[in-house]
Amino acid sequence: MKLILRTLLSALAVIVLANLLPNVQIDHYSTAIIVAIVLSILNFIVKPILVLFTLPVTILTLGLFLLVINAIIILLADNLIDGFQVTSFWSAILFSILLSFLQSILFSLLKESK
Repeated sequence: MKLILRTLLSALAVIVLANLLPNVQIDHYSTAIIVAIVLSILNFIVKPILVLFTLPVTILTLGLFLLVINAIIILLADNLIDGFQVTSFWSAILFSILLSFLQSILFSLLKESK
C-alpha cells in the first residue's frame, strides 16, 4: 500500500512540475504514473551503475556530478516514454532538482499522517 501511495505522490509531483516548467510536457495523468514508475525503476537499476562508473568524477566535484546523473536518468525516461518530453539537458537538471524537493515534501507528509 505504501508503494502505491509513493508512486501516486511521485506522479502528482510530475504533473505539478510539468504544469510549472515550460520545457517539460506530459500528455495524460496516466502518463505521469508511468513516468513515476519508470523513474523509480531507472533509479533502482541504472543509477547505481552510473554512480559506480563515474565515482572519480563525483568525488572530484564533491557530489555535484550526481545532478548530471539525475538529468541523464530523466532524459532516458524521456526517450522511453512517448507522452513525456523534456526539451533540454538544463531542463532535465531543473526538473530533477525540483522533483526531488517536491517528493521529499510529499513523502514527509505521508510519514506524518501515520
